[in-house]
Amino acid sequence: MFIRTESFQEFLRFYPVVSVIVAINLGLWLLTEFLPIPFFDSIRFLGLGQNGLISNYNEYWRLFTAIFFHFGLMHAIFNSFSLVLFGPALESMLGKVRFILLYALSGVIGNLATLWLGSMELTHAGASGAIFGLFGTYLFIILFRKELLDYQSTQIITAIMIIALIMTFLRTNINIYAHIFGFIGGFALANILLSGVRKHSNWL
Repeated sequence: MFIRTESFQEFLRFYPVVSVIVAINLGLWLLTEFLPIPFFDSIRFLGLGQNGLISNYNEYWRLFTAIFFHFGLMHAIFNSFSLVLFGPALESMLGKVRFILLYALSGVIGNLATLWLGSMELTHAGASGAIFGLFGTYLFIILFRKELLDYQSTQIITAIMIIALIMTFLRTNINIYAHIFGFIGGFALANILLSGVRKHSNWL
């Protein structure tokens, strides 16, 4: 389930939403950090999460756009790699629209928590809240929809979730609020978004 055996063309065809999000993550890094062009610097400034600007100037779009911006290439690659590993099964389960809702709403919930609990000086970015939303949905599946996961996949995702949550508190420069509340958001959304979903062998 978490081992990718598709060709690049097959991956694009089977998982279009995951593919587009990864392209946006890496494309924005390339345009706004790698290329020294003032216009793209302005795009980056407008897209980053900045609590003071959101709170004082009602720039609420940043709660959403910050999901797609990252601090450096490794940040963008790590989150994109995590999405490639854990996103396809959920995109297949939920379908395109529900998967987009899960990913976007989990990220926004994490950024809302960052706004409410973080300092006004805090600048934040990254897909981590959305990625942890996927983990939260997997936890809901493990607890309440066991029929959707095979035993081996359950063991793998459980171990990865535990490690990811532990590392949230051990590593520096981590947006703890986005991780924890993105996770909670994904768990809370799962009951609605998984309604009517059945186990299909084609994505296991």
